[in-house]
Amino acid sequence: MEEQAFRILIVDDHAHAREGIRDILEEYEDFLIVGEGRNGKEALELTEKLMPDIILMDIQMPVMDGLEATKRIKLQFPYVKIVIITVSDDITDLFNALKQGAQGYLLKNIQSDSWYEYLKAFALDEVPMSKEIAFQILKEFPQNKKEETKEIPLSNRELEVLHLVAKGLSNRDISESLFISEHTVKSHLKNILSKLHLENRVQLTSYAFQQGLMDS
Repeated sequence: MEEQAFRILIVDDHAHAREGIRDILEEYEDFLIVGEGRNGKEALELTEKLMPDIILMDIQMPVMDGLEATKRIKLQFPYVKIVIITVSDDITDLFNALKQGAQGYLLKNIQSDSWYEYLKAFALDEVPMSKEIAFQILKEFPQNKKEETKEIPLSNRELEVLHLVAKGLSNRDISESLFISEHTVKSHLKNILSKLHLENRVQLTSYAFQQGLMDS
């Protein structure tokens, strides 16, 4: 049985940027471009109308910027995955976007085959946390709050997986480190997210720092 393509919504106020992204992704059968928006307001409207799996969202846009659109979309449609696309590698902007609910980011100037590799991994929940983002989270939660926390509802193995996720390791790296299969890593991640009522690796990393789990 053939796998269904991931439905993509592109949101960018520059027509050339949207066209360039479309040209890259239309080469691959894994992705189906279902629509294009020029600002955050259109992103909201098109998300409700088209129900995409993934939104590629620019940050700086008129009418409503990508940060506000990301926040509103994640409130209404939490299952939709959002990737920030930007020409800036300003880690503060990217971190703010992730705090609003975005789950990843892509720089517009990277190679087209890297776009495909990243988005395919992203769609399958296999994108690791970057060390820069992890460091930004560390700065936000510098104090050990372990003494203030309730009992953590995770097994020892799940705590090991969580610790490695927060260190920025990919699923493959985690499987090699713990001598388990990638499928087992994915199962642990799914259980961890469910138990902690979290959505993605950014939130998991924040949780690990908030709970003082990164001291060891």
